[in-house]
Amino acid sequence: MVAFLGLPVDLGELILGAGEADFESFDLTEPALALGLGEGRHPDADRIEQILLAEGKAPAQARRATVLGRPIEHNQSAKTDKAKERKPWLAMDLVFRAPPTVHIAWALMDDETRRVLELCQDIARDKTLAWLEDAVAEIRWKSGGKKRARVRDGLIVAVFRHYESRAADSRPPLHDHAVVSIRARRPDGTWGNQTGALMKHIVAADALYTLLFMEEVSARLGWAWEPREATPGRRPVMEIPGIDQRLICWQSTRRQQIADALPLLTANYEERQGHPPGERAAYALACQAADQTRSPKRTQLRSLSELRAAWRESAARADVVAGLAERARAAAAAIWARVRPVVDVALAVAETMAVVYVMRGAFARRHLLAEARRHLACVLRGRPHRPGLDEEIVQAAIDGYTRPASRRMLTADLRPCTRPTPRTRPCCAH
Repeated sequence: MVAFLGLPVDLGELILGAGEADFESFDLTEPALALGLGEGRHPDADRIEQILLAEGKAPAQARRATVLGRPIEHNQSAKTDKAKERKPWLAMDLVFRAPPTVHIAWALMDDETRRVLELCQDIARDKTLAWLEDAVAEIRWKSGGKKRARVRDGLIVAVFRHYESRAADSRPPLHDHAVVSIRARRPDGTWGNQTGALMKHIVAADALYTLLFMEEVSARLGWAWEPREATPGRRPVMEIPGIDQRLICWQSTRRQQIADALPLLTANYEERQGHPPGERAAYALACQAADQTRSPKRTQLRSLSELRAAWRESAARADVVAGLAERARAAAAAIWARVRPVVDVALAVAETMAVVYVMRGAFARRHLLAEARRHLACVLRGRPHRPGLDEEIVQAAIDGYTRPASRRMLTADLRPCTRPTPRTRPCCAH
């Protein structure tokens, strides 16, 4: 799952800084992180300032040379009450998290399997970030952000991995954080702020990450995937078959906490509004339930080897840990024996359009792209897809089955579906 979190000026526990062009690649240090993502300055600003001062530059000039675009202090101006209250938005935290059964395999299987799954995570994450960088991210300038273009020299990204959650009886939630700086280069080489394009494409990025991760796992470990209904009434999630349901329940203690808190929140919503929550309201209620049941951050840190030993000891009580890899391979063989992973483009176009139209009514290209990637993941079950096939499905859906709903949104044009098929006269034999 790729999630999005907006970060205030205090970035807290972020760990790694990297980038391109002037940023190059930096070893993680707290000062470099504070400079690059906390103050909008070059991660090596202190050394650069010392060099410029030694060359005779004035202190203000040396400091200004390390600032990427407009100084952060400008946003903290006390000229108006509104400016006093405003916190600058400096980065976006993208969270890459694989399906729960992957966490189980990663935590309980052998070290070689663990390393392969971590490699699959690295590849899928980096390819998704590359897509966001090349096809989505854009920079703005001029009054009101009137001018927009693709970023120059790429994005500034800090990546680090988490192995556990806040809970004291933490289950293995393998996930990566990619903190993307809002600062980027314009085509003319100056620095400025990105638009909100990355936020709008989070769901499409999530679908791409899942699709790529599934393909890497299937190619390297020979496993297959199958859809599983994790939450009644919601979309199924793709999981590794052969993982016992008892282990899934063992791993999903946090999900159960949220599920237990959700009915009361939903009932209160229905009492206030007079109707059940829709898709957006249900998501907001789930976030509220997660906040209410979140444990405080742990202060005692444990190594990965300590965590894996504790997970194995805890999972052993379910009595289904032995032979996990063998069961996954056997389940994959059974799936490949009965499932033919071939994409019918016409069917993919129709299903993508139908799902998005029913779920949203009015939609944008990015919504179709996310659903097309989900369709490919479900059909191919981990087999590789042809590059560009997701975009091909989306373009065919737009060309054949949409009409404008507003200046920026589309909706379904159902006339091609209801148009009668022309009748042909039988040919007479002579």
